[in-house]
Parts: sequence; C-alpha cells; structure tokens
Amino acid sequence: MEKTYNPELIEAKFRDIWEQSHFFSSQLNSNSQNAYSIVLPPPNVTGSLHMGHAFQHTIMDVLTRYHRSKGDQTLWQPGTDHAGIATQMVVERQLERQNISRHDLGREKFTEKVWDWKHHSGGTITSQMRRLGTSVDWERECFTMDKTLSDAVQKVFIELYNEGLIYRGKRLVNWDPVLLTAVSDLEVISTEEQGSLWHIRYPVANSDEVMVVATTRPETMLGDSAVAIHPNDDRYQHLIGKMVNLPLTNRQIPIIADNYVDMEFGTGCVKITPAHDFNDYEIGQKHELENINILTDDAKINLNAPKAYQNLDRFIARKTVVKDLEKQNLIEKIDPHTMMVPRGDRTNSVIEPYMTDQWFVKIIPLAEPAINAVKNGDIRFIPENWEKTYFNWMENIEDWCISRQIWWGHRIPAWYDKNGKIYVAKNFTEAQKQAGKGVELTQDEDVLDTWFSSALWPFSTLGWPEKTSELSRFYPTSVLVTGFDIIFFWVARMIMFGIKFAGNVPFKDIYITGLIKDGHGQKMSKSKGNVLDPIDLIDGISLEELLEKRTQGMMQPELAKKITKQTEKEFSNGIPSFGTDALRFTFTTLASFGRDIKFDLKRVEGCRNFCNKLWNASRFVLMKLESRLIDFDATLSTPDKWILSRLQHTKIAVEKHLSEYRLDLMSQTLYEFVWHDYCDWYLELSKPLLDSKETRSGCEATLIKVLSETLTLLHPIIPFITEEIFEQCRSLNDDKSERLITKPYPEIDQTLISKNSESEIAWLQEFILGIRQIRGEMNISPGKPLPCFIQNLDTSDKAYIKSNLSIIETLAKLESIKQLSENDSSPESATALVGEMKILIPLAGLVDKKQEILRLNKEIEKLIKHQRQYTGKLNNKKFISGAPKEVVEKEQSKLSSVEKALGDLELQLKKISSL
Repeated sequence: MEKTYNPELIEAKFRDIWEQSHFFSSQLNSNSQNAYSIVLPPPNVTGSLHMGHAFQHTIMDVLTRYHRSKGDQTLWQPGTDHAGIATQMVVERQLERQNISRHDLGREKFTEKVWDWKHHSGGTITSQMRRLGTSVDWERECFTMDKTLSDAVQKVFIELYNEGLIYRGKRLVNWDPVLLTAVSDLEVISTEEQGSLWHIRYPVANSDEVMVVATTRPETMLGDSAVAIHPNDDRYQHLIGKMVNLPLTNRQIPIIADNYVDMEFGTGCVKITPAHDFNDYEIGQKHELENINILTDDAKINLNAPKAYQNLDRFIARKTVVKDLEKQNLIEKIDPHTMMVPRGDRTNSVIEPYMTDQWFVKIIPLAEPAINAVKNGDIRFIPENWEKTYFNWMENIEDWCISRQIWWGHRIPAWYDKNGKIYVAKNFTEAQKQAGKGVELTQDEDVLDTWFSSALWPFSTLGWPEKTSELSRFYPTSVLVTGFDIIFFWVARMIMFGIKFAGNVPFKDIYITGLIKDGHGQKMSKSKGNVLDPIDLIDGISLEELLEKRTQGMMQPELAKKITKQTEKEFSNGIPSFGTDALRFTFTTLASFGRDIKFDLKRVEGCRNFCNKLWNASRFVLMKLESRLIDFDATLSTPDKWILSRLQHTKIAVEKHLSEYRLDLMSQTLYEFVWHDYCDWYLELSKPLLDSKETRSGCEATLIKVLSETLTLLHPIIPFITEEIFEQCRSLNDDKSERLITKPYPEIDQTLISKNSESEIAWLQEFILGIRQIRGEMNISPGKPLPCFIQNLDTSDKAYIKSNLSIIETLAKLESIKQLSENDSSPESATALVGEMKILIPLAGLVDKKQEILRLNKEIEKLIKHQRQYTGKLNNKKFISGAPKEVVEKEQSKLSSVEKALGDLELQLKKISSL
C-alpha cells in the first residue's frame, strides 16, 4: 500500500471499473427472492450537483449498496427531468446573445435547438453524480421527454380527460409576466421586502361616510368588486348591502359581510379584488362577484381599467393611481410596511395572481385514496411527524393547474375547431376522426407542468403502461428519499397517480431528509454568498477561484464586497481536497431526523481523518501479515475473542440503524468501532500478541478477518477507500472475493459474542487507562517505564493479571507489577482504582512535588485571567446585544473550555498536594 492515502487516484480507478463491469446493474442477484428499488428524484437536466443532491444521493447510495450486498435484486433507477421553464430559459438566453428570439425560429426549430443543447450540455449533473460514486443502474437512465415516458404522459392525460378529471377553465394562477406563463408555487420565492401600506378612502354612495381600506397594491383597486366587513362588526352593520363609489372609476361596488375579515386588523374594511388575489377570489366565488382582470399578460393595465391608466406598466400605474388619489384627498395615510413579495425563481419578477384560461386536474377524487394509503399504513413517512403536513395539505387540496405557456415540454394533446370545441386525442389523426372529416383543427399551444410527468416517474420508468417484468418486480418501489419542500408538489402527486394508474402505492417508505444549511444555520443561497459546491469539497478550490464563483455576475457591488470579506475570513486558504469518501461519510453523520442540518467543514476534516486512520491501520495490518500464510482455524486469545465479539455487536447495531433510516447512528457506530475498538485497542493489543508464538496465528487471522468484514460494513458509506484497501489485502482473505462491491454483507455470528472476553478486556482497558491518567495528571512522560503496585485484588483481578501480564506491561509501559497485601504499607503514590483493586504508582524520583505544585499554580493563574476576561465580555450587555450570535456563542464556548481546564488543574493540584 502507498504510505499516504490519495483519494483522487483511487476514485478515478474504481469509478471506471465498477461501471464497465456492470456492478450497478439491476440484473445482479436476479434469482433472489427479495427485490429492492429506489427511484432517483430526477434532477433538472440544466442543473449541477448541489449540497442537497449530494446529501440525498449519498443516503440512497448507502441503502442501495447495502441491499445489493445483502443479496437483494436491487434497482436504483436514474434519470433527469426536462425542467420545462428552466431549460427553455437557458436556450433562449443563448439565442439572445445571437440576437435571435424563439419566435424568430418558430416552435419546431426552437424545440430542435433545445434537444441539441440537451445532447451536448445536459449531462453535467450525471457526470457529477459519477464523481460521488452514485451506483445507479446507468444502463436504465431515463429522461422525462423520452418517447416511452412521453407516451405514458399522454395516456394519463387522455384517460383523466375522458373521466372528467381534467378540464379547461378560467382560474386564478401564479403568473410570471416575464416568462408569460403560469408557474407552480414551488417556482415562487417569497421574501421580505420593504414597501408601503396605502390607506384609501372609499366614499359610501349617497352618504357622507367613507370606508378606509388598506392595500400594498393600490393599482389593483381598479379591479375591485366589493368592500367586505365582518358580519359581527357593529361599526359597519348599517352599511351591509349598500354601495361605495370606487375611486378613479365610474363604478359602484357592494359592501358585503364575510367571516374572512379580521375586524381587529386595521379599520376592519377589506377591498375585494377577485381577479388579482387568491383569498379575494375565494370570497368572490362565494358571493358571486364579478372577476375584473385589469392586467395584460405582460403586467400592463388593460382595457378594463379607465383610459387614463391603460397600457401603463403596473408599477408606473401604481404611482399614477396614488398621485390621482392624493389629488382627490382620498389617501388617509401611507405607512412603511414590511411584506412578503412573491418573485419568480427564474426571472426574479414579481408574480401576479392572474385570471387566465388553463388546464386543471380535478384533484379531490384522486386525493382521497392517497390520504387513505398513508392512514392505513400502506405508506409510511419517516420521520412520522411529516404525516401531519401531508394530511393538512391533502385535506385542503385545490385543483391543480397543469398547463404552462411555453414550448419545451409535453405538448397538451388537445385540438380546437373554429368554434372552440375541444378534441383530446393521441395525435392529429385521432382528433380529426373525432371532429369529422374536413373540420379545421388547431393544437393547443401549451405544455404540461413538469410535475405532471414527474408524478408518473416511479412507474413510467419501469415501462408502464406495458406490463413489463421490471414493473412487476420493482413496483411498488421500496423507499423514496426526498426533501420536505416537495411533499406537496411531487410526493403527493406520485401517490395519487401511482394508485390511480399503476394500481398500487408508488413506494412503501418516504424518508424525508432535513435541509443542508451552512455552519451558522443559514440557508445556502447565492445572494448570501455561502453556497458550497460538493465537487469543490472533493477536489479542493483556491480562495481566488471560490471568490470568483461566489461573486460572478453579481450586479450589487456592496453585496459582492460583503461576500468577499465573509469568504476571505472563513476560507482564507481556500478549501482543501477532502475526497469523495470523506464527504460521503460526513453526509451520513448528518443524516439525522432534524429539519435543519448545519454543514461544518470541521466535520469533513474529522471524516477525512477517519479515512486516514483506516488507511494507516490497514497498512499496519498488511505490513504485519506480509508474506504470511494465514491460519483461519488457529486458537484465539482473549483480545481476539473480544474484538470479534465487539464486531458482532457493531453488525447488530448497523443493521438496526439502517432499518430505521438512522444513517447518522450507523456511521457513529462504525466510527467508534474502527477508531476506538479496532485501532486504539486491538491494534495495540496485537503487538504483544504477534510477538508470541502461542498467540500469533490467532491474532493474524483475527486482524485480517476483522479488517475485511469492517471494510464490507463501511463500503456502502465510503466505497472508494474500502475497495482499494480490500484489493490490497485480497490475497490474505479466506473467501477470495474479486471485488469488495460484490462481497456479501457480513452475517451476524451470535456464537462469536463473548461476554467473558468483553468483561476481561473492559478490566484491562480500565487498568491501562488508570495508569495513563496518572501519567497525564502528574506530567510524567508517556514513554517512561514505571514501577507499579497493586493492592486489594479479588479472584478475577488475580486471574486477569496472570493472563494479561505481558500486555499490561507493554501497553502501560510498566517496568514491574508487584502485589501488596492488605496490611503492607505503600510508598507515597498516585492511585487509580479498577473496581475495588488499587493501582499505585510510586512518585519517588518521578515527580518533584514542590515544582509540580508551582507549575500547576502558574497554569491556574493564567486560566483565571482568561476566565475573568471572557466573563467580563459576556456580562457586558452592549456586547451581548450588539455582537452577532455566532460571535457570542464562540466567547461562551471559550469560557466553557477555560472553566473545564481550570477544574481539571485544580483537581490535579488537590491530588498532588494530598500526597
């Protein structure tokens, strides 16, 4: 083995070997009685691997590799999503640079351009997935616009339409006035922004009274249909049923009563604009109010508004309306107001609730079976608390707008005659048959919402509607691993469509992961300048390159400056290369059931150190066993039995944690076994064992057996390093497996669990640690041989001393061990206890008591100064209220560390003073 662990060389080597050898194929273990399957949530074809992807892909890969090695026929189905709006925007921007618009090309030519882009540039994320070691069945990779998947989409649409579950109607939708299309809630980002709240006087008709309403969008008053008050509001009871004169228009609108109104908020009067507000739309439907749309599709004022405002951009119209209201003395007041502003995630334009003709799925008939599937246990949410979120949305679900006004995507299979009659069919020929010969037909211009095709993903990727062998073998899938942010948009819809069309739930378990945030608990975003790229963590990146990535294309110089300063402070030397395995191990340690997950580079460093520890331990074993013929039937010593017993406990815990999706506890269990049991103890215990003829053969067999099984246990988490080490020690193994990836997962051997050896080694550890503690407390060199007296032994102490004498002398660095009777007086000694037995280390000639007391007092004085400094800072109210939270927490951590060190030194001083 190389002296130093080099992830880069290892990873490139095994990525190629695994894929070329078809080790990820779902055809492996085809004779198994058990099938295990996961569908990869299809990332956007335009995307690149972000931290959320890398986190979830690692979890899925651990589960997949584990089940594959357990002998299950395993399918991890890969693929990408055509990402309608995102992909169309990428290609449109490319064309813009050539001064070409999609309309210049026409629909067919533009769509060809998108396919060209997909073939040449759409594979970024899949190549990055390979870097992560993702063991999907690449031979089955799908794309949501593939012909078979597109045929499935069309079939579902036609069947739903024929059953009356898809209809076309005029409804309020999220409208992006730049893209000129409806967008889903997931594509709308609402953020806090500073604005104004205008309080406007609406004169009551035929009266001197006015009603004051408040709005953040005064231009929408041009489309008001009513003013609402609460039915129990005594201030306005006499006005219910009367009319108000709508300012700036020649219209009168009614005063209505509705329980929706909060009479404690503002004046208790609310303007109702059904065509431009989702809540107002519901009230409008209830009271049969007119829907007055005042906007064009590019957010200009249309012909339904007074002439003075027609063709004005909405924001210019806002200023004009306010100015005209002020002239008529109809502005009561204007308050500064912090509000949530919805913006399109692609264009950053303010989203408008907009009344337009769209296609909808009648969702309630589909929702009921999907609700019952979770209630009756056919589907399980992990953690369970996400069921409440699911039920809350499903039980208040509204019809789903599935049409988008773009060109890239699954075109809606509907045609219209000149009278507007709709014909839904597979193709033009079928539609023509429905309409009759000679009837002129035009196909609907819209495409389906990307989430529509994604809802079919678990069964369309398996060949549905054909009754394929893959569909019968792998559907329902075993588990879906996804984030809480798409429970509504994707998870719920897959359940609805899976039950409806595939006749069963699409998955048995839904593991909802937390959201990866930065080390301070902040959401990662470009505007915050705190985004980490998983590939940069694998390969490393210089500070200069990192700054360029984080500030590139940023239009606000002040923000760029702030991000630069923050990045220079946090990553003054850039990001070192950690390798894929260290990153994967980090992700598993973070895979708890928490909603928010802090990602800290120190944790990655710790996981890289673990990989180095494993590498160095393996080198030690190989050096000791080089050219040796291993006797796997040799007699085992107590330490051999102990480590094999600890290995069985580790296997039991790993299996339990994996079955409960607690990958954090799984990785912690393996970390502690490798670092503490195997490396810290067994490798040290092996040194005297290998020096003895009686124990050598058993120790050799145990060293390689435990290493080999540990590599197999670790392989699903850290596949590259474990495969390399396994290849290096393959000749020493008893099963002669060619590759670790094909080696069966270790079985639990109950016969190797040994309570006696565990008790004996626990005693031995306590003995050695007692002596090491004395060395630390008394400032005695770790390598200095010490005399040792033992006193007050029971029968088991005597037996353990006898059988482990050479080990104790070697590991504790003792020159002698002498037993004292109860009546024997002992020299001035430092003492440790193992049960009732005393361990005595004479201090004569080892420690100058006066000098040690002097040294400890100096250290204590120094720490007391630091303690006063930190306490003073933390007692300063100005510091506490003015400093950032993380700075305060850092000072609190410093104080805590100082106080602990102070306590330890004071205890040492007390001990040495009493000698």
